[in-house]
Amino acid sequence: MTMPFQPVILITDALFFLLTAAIIAFVFMLRSRLHLKRPWQKVVQRKTGAVSLLVLLCYYSIALLDSMHFHPRLVNGMEYQDSSQVQSDYQYSNEILSVLDVIMTPMRIQVEKTFSAPLATQSLSKEMIQNDDGSIDRIYPRLEFGGAHLDNPATDKMNDIQSLVVQGLMKGLLIWMGICLLCLLVLGGLSSSGIAGYFCYVRSGQSEYPVATIALCLAVIIVLINISMTIGTYYHLFGTDKVGQDVFYQAIKSIRTGVLIGALTTLVMLPVAIILGSMAGFFRGWIDDLIQYVYTTLSSIPNVLLIAASVLLIQVYMNNHADSFDSLTERADMRLLFLCLILGITSWTGLCRLLRAETFKLREMEYIQAATAFGVSQFKILSRHIMPNFMHIVLITVVLDFSGLVLAEAVLSYINIGVDPATNSWGNMINQARLEMAREPVVWWSLTAAFIFMFILVLFANLFADVVRDALDPRISGGDA
Repeated sequence: MTMPFQPVILITDALFFLLTAAIIAFVFMLRSRLHLKRPWQKVVQRKTGAVSLLVLLCYYSIALLDSMHFHPRLVNGMEYQDSSQVQSDYQYSNEILSVLDVIMTPMRIQVEKTFSAPLATQSLSKEMIQNDDGSIDRIYPRLEFGGAHLDNPATDKMNDIQSLVVQGLMKGLLIWMGICLLCLLVLGGLSSSGIAGYFCYVRSGQSEYPVATIALCLAVIIVLINISMTIGTYYHLFGTDKVGQDVFYQAIKSIRTGVLIGALTTLVMLPVAIILGSMAGFFRGWIDDLIQYVYTTLSSIPNVLLIAASVLLIQVYMNNHADSFDSLTERADMRLLFLCLILGITSWTGLCRLLRAETFKLREMEYIQAATAFGVSQFKILSRHIMPNFMHIVLITVVLDFSGLVLAEAVLSYINIGVDPATNSWGNMINQARLEMAREPVVWWSLTAAFIFMFILVLFANLFADVVRDALDPRISGGDA
């Protein structure tokens, strides 16, 4: 059976899938290890932690959908010379789409001529039109897609928008109730008290988890998504940019870039920081001096200059080897990957210092001295006794640095040394918006959309980081973790 699409796995897609599999494996591992499970239970038991985790999972799910790429199929019925054998010849487009593109198809394909304000039915710029009598007027023309279904936008638009909001609200509530019912059936079926008993248990507020808060947050997320998608099918929710593309669609597509910058950079940074930090603190001597020299030298170089030089070198290489990339998407993906590598190489030094200091302390503990006296190899001491005891520092640092890396991408793209201009990112949106802010009237919606989505991600990442730090840091949690 011929598939209606041809799968495409970009390099960042493969790494993102690998990270997802690692997270799933880590969650299953927690179920069998009580000493690791208890601190994460504390995270979810707090309302702030549960809500922050739910919002971050929403962002992560959108990024995951946008990482499932494929070539759409072009169907051309072709008959072979042998009339007794007819076969359809399927060809695939050179365009690379994602599952998220399919979900947001109306917003992706409804492209106007130029700027239009949020929820507008007319263009932001006047055009010259010739009347039947030969006279010429300058008017604001109707948009081709925004509110095109309305006969009289001046009187019908507000009622239509209210109707779409109600439709999205009702659809979202139905989906939310379906999810809640499914969770109740699954969890109640696993409970010894049955579905009815589990429902009464949750309703009475005796659950150790903030079920009501989680359900309310889930309802808000689902309702907002459905309202946005419903309105976005008929209007441009955040307007359009200079070339007429939907700004809301660009802001959603930028989520993948922000999540990848934070996630893949962490994958690059962690092995280097853990290995060098633990080696410096455990072996000391000339190994410690050498590692200190490396990260001190690297820290003395301004990060922006180092990143700019690396990005320019990569850009020159990609320009000289343009034939190595089959499409602009693959070229932009390679630049995104190299940016993650560069950010990882320049951001491991802080964690390395922390782990070096922690390893110095752990090295003098009695159980480490006993293991050394019994002849346990240094590799086993590092891997079994030292590294597991500073993993709380690693997890706390990773969560804290995530929001900083998201902001770093925006800053780097603003000064044109970030991701490829063809890549949707909040930094590119802000970079383009700085020129639009000087227009009259001011085009403010591109900057606002990028700010809202980036602010939500950074805010809840920081809130989640605070809860994780409180739960995992032994000095704060009183040693329970």
